Amino acid sequence: MGDPAGIGPEICLRLLNQPDVANACVPIVFGDAGVLRRVAGATGIAFQTPVLREWNDAIDSAHVLDLRTLDAEVVQPGRVDARCGEAAYRYVVAAIDAGLSGRVAAVSTAPLNKEALHAAGHLYPGHTEIFAERMRAKRSCMMQYSDEVTCSFVTVHVGYDEVPALLQPGRIVDVIELTADALFRIRRRKPKLLVCGLNPHAGENGLFGQREEERFIVPAIEQARALGHDVTGPVPGDTAFTPQARRRYDAVVCMYHDQGHIPVKMIAFESAVNTTLGLPVQRTSVDHGTAFDIAWKGVANPGSLFAAVRLAIRLTDVSA
Repeated sequence: MGDPAGIGPEICLRLLNQPDVANACVPIVFGDAGVLRRVAGATGIAFQTPVLREWNDAIDSAHVLDLRTLDAEVVQPGRVDARCGEAAYRYVVAAIDAGLSGRVAAVSTAPLNKEALHAAGHLYPGHTEIFAERMRAKRSCMMQYSDEVTCSFVTVHVGYDEVPALLQPGRIVDVIELTADALFRIRRRKPKLLVCGLNPHAGENGLFGQREEERFIVPAIEQARALGHDVTGPVPGDTAFTPQARRRYDAVVCMYHDQGHIPVKMIAFESAVNTTLGLPVQRTSVDHGTAFDIAWKGVANPGSLFAAVRLAIRLTDVSA
């Protein structure tokens, strides 16, 4: 359900009222029913979904699993609160454990607030790292997926001064392989991947940067090609997302957060889905934050959550 003080509860209510979702899967919202009732009252969104207090293996229709993590009356929409950060953490851990136990086939996450999460003592950069740690993934990466543009990331939630030291050939190859595997499962064909350089003009033969392209990125591309992947690069980040490039390539492998997030959100803000690759259970997420400025006002666009659930269904179906 995400942070209770954000738009997560609202978009979850929208999801529970979306007929095509109920026809495609059995959605279970891990959260607090009391918060959902308050949000329903504030926004006028119907809340008629049955509520469970304990897991029931006979579930065959949409339900809310009421984890009762906090008193709904203490939640102030749009406010950072450690209690909400703790609740959001408990929601996601419960969903992860349900996935690991086989009770759910995939997990789609609403947004959490990193400041609230940290205030609660959970010092993770975001959902991706919680999933990777708790699911003990040997390798994982973030991928932002949409039909218009798709990016995967070698590094994500780190400062820019930390990025060069993290660009090891093995890590880049892992991201290429995870991306290629995911896109094959989604599109049922071998994907064409484009790999960005780190520096302006992809280093321009050592003119910019410390030859990261030659030292790390080119060797990784060569290794990936030797493994049979269709990979091109390194190319400058400012030419990787032209309409021509997006028609020719299925995804762009990016070296750092904003290299891919900016074009994804410019091109496909309402349809892009954040997914973590390499996990034993499929995980997708909305591609936006908690939007505290519009929380509980009934105006949040649920499109990214709908897209996240639909992609989770596609990934689960084709990997079965």
